[in-house]
Amino acid sequence: MQDITRLSATELLGLYRRRELSPVEATRAVLAQIDARNPAINAYCLVRGDEALAAARASERRWRKGEPAGLLDGVPTSVKDLLLTSGWPTLRGSRTIDEAGPWTVDAPAVARLREHGAVLLGKTATPEFGWKAVTDSPLTGVTRNPWDLSRTAGGSSGGAAAAVASGLGPLAVGTDGGGSIRIPASFCGIVGLKPTHGRVPVYPPSPFGTLSHVGPMTRTVADAALLLDALGSPDFRDTLALDRRAPAVDELAASRVKGLRVAYSPALGYAEVDPEVGQAVGDAVAALEACGARVTLADPGFGCPIAAFSVLWYAGAAKVVDDIPADRRPLIDPGLAEVAAEGLRYSALDYLQAQRERAELGIAMGAFHQNYDLLVTPTEPVLAFGAGTEVPDGSAEPRWPSWTPFTYPFNMTHQPAATVPCGFSAAGLPVGVQVVGPRHADSLVLSACAAIEAARPWRDRWPA
Repeated sequence: MQDITRLSATELLGLYRRRELSPVEATRAVLAQIDARNPAINAYCLVRGDEALAAARASERRWRKGEPAGLLDGVPTSVKDLLLTSGWPTLRGSRTIDEAGPWTVDAPAVARLREHGAVLLGKTATPEFGWKAVTDSPLTGVTRNPWDLSRTAGGSSGGAAAAVASGLGPLAVGTDGGGSIRIPASFCGIVGLKPTHGRVPVYPPSPFGTLSHVGPMTRTVADAALLLDALGSPDFRDTLALDRRAPAVDELAASRVKGLRVAYSPALGYAEVDPEVGQAVGDAVAALEACGARVTLADPGFGCPIAAFSVLWYAGAAKVVDDIPADRRPLIDPGLAEVAAEGLRYSALDYLQAQRERAELGIAMGAFHQNYDLLVTPTEPVLAFGAGTEVPDGSAEPRWPSWTPFTYPFNMTHQPAATVPCGFSAAGLPVGVQVVGPRHADSLVLSACAAIEAARPWRDRWPA
């Protein structure tokens, strides 16, 4: 058998079902990989090996009886350290939070993982309160890209992406307020889905409001669909949660792209894209066309919405800091303090105007999807850059949204958007392509990703 840590969740479940592998063996292998690789990558900020093995032994007993608990029984899984996890501290990359807790509540996503029998390994690193698109924090330090340790893993779900890319667990749950699943997934060469808003319930409510989403991060599209199905149950604590949808796994089929109307926008009409990124994404679009999609070169037609997004995001950062006791605020990340101060300068009218512009953007995209089933763009216009910096060297702008123009617009519109690997640069860095669909079209987005995955396979390529 190949290295157990390189098996997908779907493959692990098949082996459990045939009794060719046990959850205990899989969990031990992943924990050994964490011991070996996490010190260099810094993907995990908390590992609970004994608890994971106890959960794996319980799963093993259920499989022996032929009574698995749910969709993920025995699959090693990580949780981003922004999501409450009963019995474990959720420190959010911050020195301002008391580790003593109490920690008695599971976020909806964590509760669903437990219900479906997942083996929880630990918590993955995040920038402080998830405020930026790279992963370093005053509490846990810098998380590095497993393909090149001198470069960033992206963020804010950088620990989750680095873990999955390195074989430190096949499944991870991340959050995405402006690209925080898709950015690190693209930089680290894995699959990441920001679902339709409400598909995965959120609790407690994010200070960044309904920009924030929770979703799957995996090495395969099939695993992303599987994890979405497990996470996507309504929860009374989220008043905006959607009813359970048809299982994405049942609808996942690369063949569904035949005849789809696909708009390909290489730059959304205003972004600058690295040539190596553009080439890889163009090849992925050609692969979709070869599968029968009707591809048209077309921009959605909106202008750069960074001003409106910044009002919403910086106001959220101001609320984050406002919730921290005044005597502990000197401990926060200086960058977070700066954007929070910027957020305090906005008025209620500024915020409502940004919400109006956000609604107009959503309406425009709704109209766009009357003519196109899917929109395809690069996930990122740049390759992973130096670790420990918020922006690439030479950037004219000091803040992270300036270099990720393809991700945050679709947090504003609540649409499903996924990234799937589509190639590598000459230096061996992953490139991702983003597939965006109309609201509720999560399974269609994943089917297009599956077609790209099949046409441009990357699964046998791993970081050194």
